[in-house]
Amino acid sequence: MLNAPVTTEESLKIPADRPLIVWAVSDGRAGIHNQVLGLAEAIAALTPTQIVVRHIRYRRMFDRWPTAMRLWPDVMLKRDSDLIGPPYPDIWIAAGRATLPHSLRLRRRSQGKTLVVQLQDPRLPSNRFDMVIAPRHDEVKGENVLSLLGSTHRVTAERLSREAAPWAESLSKFEGPFVAALIGGRSKSHDISAARAETLVQQIRAAVKPKKATLLLSVSRRTPEDARKVLTEGLKDLDGLIYDGHASTPGDNPYFAFLDAADHILVTEDSVNMATEAAATGKPVHILPMDARNAGAKFGRFHQGLQAYGAARPWSGELRAWKYTPLDETRRAAEAVLALYAEKHPAEKR
Repeated sequence: MLNAPVTTEESLKIPADRPLIVWAVSDGRAGIHNQVLGLAEAIAALTPTQIVVRHIRYRRMFDRWPTAMRLWPDVMLKRDSDLIGPPYPDIWIAAGRATLPHSLRLRRRSQGKTLVVQLQDPRLPSNRFDMVIAPRHDEVKGENVLSLLGSTHRVTAERLSREAAPWAESLSKFEGPFVAALIGGRSKSHDISAARAETLVQQIRAAVKPKKATLLLSVSRRTPEDARKVLTEGLKDLDGLIYDGHASTPGDNPYFAFLDAADHILVTEDSVNMATEAAATGKPVHILPMDARNAGAKFGRFHQGLQAYGAARPWSGELRAWKYTPLDETRRAAEAVLALYAEKHPAEKR
């Protein structure tokens, strides 16, 4: 198991006559894309870096094939998929099952010049990659595994401030405290029924109204339509803004602005990404219950970890406040990647 490296500001800069080339590779789904891009951006914050986004998508007939059967992954790709070929990057950061056939081949194809970093649990021996960065609650083992509390992401104080700017005028019409309620939806592990949504409506109203707080409600695209309607209709009379999960353009999504403005953040228990991002703000994170489908023990381990860190508590129905140091696991991962790259690729050989 990898330990976090001892670093200084200077040791994190890779001396060279050009920026590092880092590919952020996924199948394009927002949750996975944000993990790889977030880590790439954290590396770029530490040393000059050129980030290249690559999306891997397979033709429908090959999409559900197991990794072991994708023997010729290049010819199985959709026409709109990004081609994976030379010149290869200095660092390859990938996440998701779709990327595995390419990640497994890249060290050989690049003749060992590319550092291959796989996020999440690849469900393969970790030594088939240079580094595996996985959530602690997945309990991935290996000498080259870095375990994080939660997932990598794109939330930084600078990003929140920048992306909140277009929403400043809209938010200026309201007074605090601000309460951001981030609602997930149906997944393999959780669901949210209309009855559950109604319970949340009543609890949120009971917490917000006495405080004369402003509600910032964000509903996911994964939220079932009946639950979405209950939430938006049941809370629309409160002061605040409601985002229904259907932005026509990325700039129409106030998610980062809500995180920036919030004094309290309510997050449904189904999303490791949203809870980790909320914990990066240093603001109280209240975990909202959902209907369990096949959650398993790992979600419990994750939420126990957030609570032990001091970032989150189960939703009590009250807007209680507490303080903690913002969770910054993405930077820790970026430092570990750069330390390994410097070890394997000394500057004089570049």
